[in-house]
Amino acid sequence: MTSETTVKTLLILGASGDLTGRLLLPGLARLVARGRADGLTLVGAGSDDWPPERWRDRVEESFADENSQADAYGKRELKRVAASSSYHRLDVTAEGRLAGLIAELDGPVAVYFALPPHVSQLACEALAPEQVPAGTRLVLEKPFGSDEKSARRLNATLAGLVPEDHIHRVDHFLGKATVLNILGLRFANTFLEPVWNRQYIAQVEIIFDEDLALEGRARYYDGAGALRDMIQSHLLEILALMALEPPASIDERDLRDAVATVLRASSIKAPYRTSTRRARYTAGRIEGRKVPDYVAEDGVDAARNTETLAEVRVEINNWRWQGVPFILRSGKALGNKRKEAVVTFRPVPHLPRGFTGVDAPNQLRIGFGPDTLQFDVDVNGPGNVLNLDRATLQAELSASALLPYGEVLEGVLTGDPLLSVRADTAEDCWRIIDPVLKSWAAGHVPLEEYPAGSSGPEGWPV
Repeated sequence: MTSETTVKTLLILGASGDLTGRLLLPGLARLVARGRADGLTLVGAGSDDWPPERWRDRVEESFADENSQADAYGKRELKRVAASSSYHRLDVTAEGRLAGLIAELDGPVAVYFALPPHVSQLACEALAPEQVPAGTRLVLEKPFGSDEKSARRLNATLAGLVPEDHIHRVDHFLGKATVLNILGLRFANTFLEPVWNRQYIAQVEIIFDEDLALEGRARYYDGAGALRDMIQSHLLEILALMALEPPASIDERDLRDAVATVLRASSIKAPYRTSTRRARYTAGRIEGRKVPDYVAEDGVDAARNTETLAEVRVEINNWRWQGVPFILRSGKALGNKRKEAVVTFRPVPHLPRGFTGVDAPNQLRIGFGPDTLQFDVDVNGPGNVLNLDRATLQAELSASALLPYGEVLEGVLTGDPLLSVRADTAEDCWRIIDPVLKSWAAGHVPLEEYPAGSSGPEGWPV
């Protein structure tokens, strides 16, 4: 079964980089093998001087795992895409070079900027509107720009090149299955929506704690840090899905309007010493392997004071959520790997006398990758029926047949902007975060430390 695509050629800029080999090409492989990229041509371009056979080797290696599981049709398609693929050495910032390559390709073309944000900006500025053929799609990774000002400038540049619905500001962290699982849970269950507000919910936590350290990404990460890399880029989008008002439909316009409305009402209040925290890992051990001090990692500039763990308290100033803190946290080199949203409900107003045991607030946990659902409730027994004990109701949520980047690429190839971030939303995410970044740069919030493999600095909640 095939999907109708609006793209003939996928051009990946930064084709020799880590993102392409580790995530983009494997995601594309499953899309191709499942018959959901019919007739697509793959072209790579990068600054490295690679011979054609080295690029084809990279494509075939990235396709190998999917090829071993594919049926006869899938194997033929994977072989076709790999055999017809080509690589071009290219300085994307040089005037006329990117435009010249796009003109040579079979259109419509989707141009995927697997590049650092500032390079993507320069590459787009090197294009003139008359050099971009009709139907071209521009695909940019988050973080989109480096602050609100640069995001606004990049939006203006892109708007002069292609229509807004041909701009894909992709967020691989939010695959279609995850988005629909959150929306289905919230709006397909009568019992949940009446209590999804400030009267019944005490706080919402959105956590992405990794056990991975820097892993050779200093070139990008040391200039970004946890606040830009994860909270601005991904966790604010999850906050919006958790907090938005019921949309009329899950069409892209209704859904993205609802997301934008929530983010416009969101902010992090000063003083930032009490509403935000930051820390950086020191040497330690994770599952038996030694992890060096962050500042000793290759490519790290200690003077930047880059945080590897960040936590912020976001407030949503509207009727539904006034006074409910949304805690967003993300960090690297932590001992406890967590990817989840945790909704903590308010305690019962009165527990009848006679019950014993621990009466704890109910918690709803939505896990990401794999997508799971857990609901913690207090129940009687066993043994003494008056003794309250904690029980957890569990369910696995629907998973996608595609890898996260396969879902992103399918949206690009079929012209579906549902998983793309709209221009105003991209700017609002920076508006929320920028004051914190300035406060941290001025040293108003201390940079704490934690050993790699620990749960974070002493005194932080686990």
